Amino acid sequence: MLDGLAIAKQIKLELTQEVIALKQRGITPGLGTLLVGDDPGSHTYVGGKHRDCQEVGVHSVRIDLPASASVQDVKAAIKDLNDAQDVTGYIVQLPLPFGFDTNELLELIDPAKDADGLHPINLGRLVLAGSEEMNSPLPCTPAGIVELLTRYQVELNGAEVAVIGRGITVGRPLGLLLNKKGIDSTVNLLHSRSRDIPHAVKRADVVVAALGSPHFVKAEWIKPGAAVLDVGITRVEQGLVGDVDPGLAAVAGYLSPNPGGVGPMTRAMLVRNVVKAASKN
Repeated sequence: MLDGLAIAKQIKLELTQEVIALKQRGITPGLGTLLVGDDPGSHTYVGGKHRDCQEVGVHSVRIDLPASASVQDVKAAIKDLNDAQDVTGYIVQLPLPFGFDTNELLELIDPAKDADGLHPINLGRLVLAGSEEMNSPLPCTPAGIVELLTRYQVELNGAEVAVIGRGITVGRPLGLLLNKKGIDSTVNLLHSRSRDIPHAVKRADVVVAALGSPHFVKAEWIKPGAAVLDVGITRVEQGLVGDVDPGLAAVAGYLSPNPGGVGPMTRAMLVRNVVKAASKN
């Protein structure tokens, strides 16, 4: 079992020591969050991020706006966070309410304070990345996936990886990160128009399901011993359901469950981006 909760806890302990060292130099990392609307899942997720910050000693600032907020209200809040001296990194919580141009607003974020790693400049740096360590923030979920696999010593060098889903927060940037020199995986990015997804998945050493379709990935699709990460999640009558059929556990060599797998890693990577930005600046 790829236990994201346990690894995230380990990472937060490491970050706690980094924060102590930074504070001794007079530097206090600070996370900002901007939440628009009343989506229950977003409120729960943002609250968890602030609890993570409290655990590791990171200062945090929370701005909540009602669903009735105007575009100008949101732009003003982004400007305040760009200017805030006590915020070294921040996020605009997605999804935004209907009617907002998400890309337009994300582009207003100072790239140096982009804690989610989703600003076009930072995504462009990921496209251009060579074998050297990146100084710009990485998208949190892809970074969390690679970190989880690495800490469990799942071989990625030369491995065939099937990524199901081409969303901007997981699928597309994950493909870029896995292809980066130094990681060197061979990535097959699958989506709704892909032909014969089961055949493509059957070849893979690592499978990442990130499409938001309940129990989409079947056990018979998986090569025995492969590593499988269940990332997508859907709310159904029975509760929250991942993309991977539960019967797959009998076939996979490694399994990251949902919940308890990649989710905690995403939050840990967010805090890491904030601490890294503070150290860099």
